Formats: sequence, C-alpha cells, structure tokens
Amino acid sequence: MYNHLEKISLNKKITLNNLETMKKYILSFALACMSLLSFAQANYEKIMTEKIAKIETCKTPEDFQVLANDFQRIADKETTKWLPNYYAAFSYIQKGRVLMREGKMQDMDIVADQAQKFIDAAESVEKENSEIHLLQKMVYSLKMMVNPQERYMTFGMKAQDELNKAEKFDPNNPRVTLIKAEDTYFTPEQYGGSKTKGMEQFKTALEKFNSFKPKTNLSPNWGKGETEYFINLPTK
Repeated sequence: MYNHLEKISLNKKITLNNLETMKKYILSFALACMSLLSFAQANYEKIMTEKIAKIETCKTPEDFQVLANDFQRIADKETTKWLPNYYAAFSYIQKGRVLMREGKMQDMDIVADQAQKFIDAAESVEKENSEIHLLQKMVYSLKMMVNPQERYMTFGMKAQDELNKAEKFDPNNPRVTLIKAEDTYFTPEQYGGSKTKGMEQFKTALEKFNSFKPKTNLSPNWGKGETEYFINLPTK
C-alpha cells in the first residue's frame, strides 16, 4: 500500500514539475515574442523616420518617385498601419506638383491615379482622418489642373468637398489652412481668389504651425517651411 501511495506522490511531483517547466517555456516564448515585436516596431520607426526626413530634400519628379517606391515597400509589409500608404500617396502628390510647375500637365493624371491607390489603402485602415482627406483634396486638385475649365465642376467640386471634410475632422490642422491659403492666393480674383486674403490665410496657418504638435514622431508634420516661403515673398 505504501508503495502505491509513494507512486501516486511521485507522479504528482512529476506532473507538477512538468507544469512548472511548461510555464517557464510559455513565459520564455511570450517574452521572446514581445522582444521580437518591440524590435520590429523600433525598426519600423527607424526606417520611417529616415524616409520621412527625405521628403524635405527631394526636388525632382524622379526623387519623389524613388521615395514613393520606398514607402510602398514599407506599406506592403506593414498592412495594418496607415502612415506608409499616406506617405507613398504624398510622395506621388509632390511629384505631381513638381510636374505641374514644369508644365508637364499630360503626366499629372497618371501620377494622381497612382496617389489615389495609396490614399484608398490608408483610408481602409484609418477612417475620418483629416490628413488623409487633405491628400484626397490635393489629388482632385491635380486632376482638375490638367484642364481647369473642363474639370472644375467635377474634380474642383470634389476637391472642395474633401477640404471641408479635412477641416471638419481637425479644425486646427495647419496643413488644411495652408492648402486653403494656396487656393485663395492662386485663384484669379474674378473667381473669388485674392493674394491679399491668401497672405492672411498663410499667416493664420503659420500661427497654427507654431502651436501644432504631431501625435507621434511619424505623424504628418510637413508644410511649415512652405508657409514661411509664401509669407516671406516680397509684396508688390
């Protein structure tokens, strides 16, 4: 009988030891997973920070194309994050704006359509976001500028609607005020534009930029330099 009890006691000890060992394995595995996730997040933030910094140094359509490709590769891996797609779209928009300044209007539809794909992807992850709606406004504006007379009633109206949404979702977004100021500044007076009113809006945008704090280190933070550029233009 004692041997039988000893066997039961021994079996219990073995079972308890096995449970303790299993707990240690589970804990070690959990810690390893957490470590890998932390490393992946740190690596993601490092790469994104490096790429975002390049936005200020890009000058040509080719520069922005390379940057858009970089953000696309990040977006393909980080499917649950909206910012890589946002910056890919922004890079294409900046490419389009350079092409517009160079008078290469025939290429702007293609560039705008490329940006649109990434805006759609960003919005599938992040809803009712002021920054994303502002990019949508900018895409519609690019498409309108291909032929303003023919496209104002379509893309021009869509652009205004998206600008209103961007302002609704974040009234203090300085980039919204910047883009509004650009619209006012460059629109002819007979169509409601005014360089004087535009300049006042640029000043309002700068006030907002001075008090603006991005939500994270990777959040959109562009536009202040552009605002200062307009404010410092010589007055006629």
